[in-house]
Amino acid sequence: MEQRDAKFIDIHQAEMVFSTSKGQFHALRDINLTVRKGEFVTLIGHSGCGKSTLLNLIAGLLLPSEGVLICAGREIGGPSPERAVVFQNHSLLPWLTCHENIYLGVERVFAATENKSALKERAKAALAMVGLTAAGQKRPHEISGGMKQRVGIARALAMEPKVLLMDEPFGALDALTRAHLQDELLKIVAKTGSTVVMVTHDVDEAVLLSDRIVMMTNGPAATIGDIVQVRLARPRERVALAQDPLYAEYRTSVLEFLYRKQAHPVAQAA
Repeated sequence: MEQRDAKFIDIHQAEMVFSTSKGQFHALRDINLTVRKGEFVTLIGHSGCGKSTLLNLIAGLLLPSEGVLICAGREIGGPSPERAVVFQNHSLLPWLTCHENIYLGVERVFAATENKSALKERAKAALAMVGLTAAGQKRPHEISGGMKQRVGIARALAMEPKVLLMDEPFGALDALTRAHLQDELLKIVAKTGSTVVMVTHDVDEAVLLSDRIVMMTNGPAATIGDIVQVRLARPRERVALAQDPLYAEYRTSVLEFLYRKQAHPVAQAA
């Protein structure tokens, strides 16, 4: 088995300060984090704790006010296909079919090295990976919300990124669809060996999916408050885990941090 790189993503002393009409807003401070190759890391915390800001820094959509972020030995200086992002909104182009939405991403990355036939095969393979071969010629308005999210994940994976970044990708879905896609994501990550960093507000989702759960303190000037190492064997099966005392222990640790050590400011004021 390939040994995981101890510092595939390396974040060192990252700070993020935004200039606003009301002055400077200090979103993140003293962020130090490493992510190993093939690791699944979730970021969790209360609203306004900078989870999405940190994800956008790793994506290169934002540049840090201070500090440095490294991915695969290179400093992150902007967006790159090596770091694909899946947002809560699927972001599919409505006038293109599911296959065409994926093909568009594949073409941007591989057009210089592969012919059209090979690019189409990549798009087809990505659709098959998420179980949507039959929906390839449908447009976004013709499929369900869960299927749209699967197309978004397929588009990201088709570009063969080194890192898959996910910003609450299942947050807008109903509970059953969410559970189904969590299970599908577990299978896809096991198959591809992807390195994943995912923002979530769902404690059970974090424990089910993660190798480590990074818990953020409340903003402003949020930082990493604690990290839970999730030592649950893979593959994971949600029904079996519900009876696992380790699962309950990890879940309790995260809840303890969020609702006692980092009680939401609104709750504190009550």
